[in-house]
Amino acid sequence: MDAVRVQGQSGVSLLGVIFWGVIVGLGLILALRIVPVYTEYAAIKRAVAELTQRADPQTPPSQLRAEFDKFATIDDFTSVSGRDLVITREEGRTKVEVRYQRLVPLVANVSLAFDFEAHGTIGAP
Repeated sequence: MDAVRVQGQSGVSLLGVIFWGVIVGLGLILALRIVPVYTEYAAIKRAVAELTQRADPQTPPSQLRAEFDKFATIDDFTSVSGRDLVITREEGRTKVEVRYQRLVPLVANVSLAFDFEAHGTIGAP
């Protein structure tokens, strides 16, 4: 007589599906909140780099701020503006930098805080 093998059921239970669904859902929500913050930072960093690449070391700070505001309008970022630029001159070079913090609300009174910095030098060798 042949012995019949009984195999146990395999697969994922309903509780397992719900558990992993919640984990994946929370991960997606977190990613959807964080990705725009980093894309905006990349645009700001690119604007500072472009500004320092195009400008002359003798360009007045007001004109640098106005040019940065044009980049902000084109790239559509609102976390910083030309007023937030710190412009210093030393030894024939002009340093342009911006530091800012971005708070991203998650749930109720829980938020994520991001600190960003972008800088460039005009007239660098």
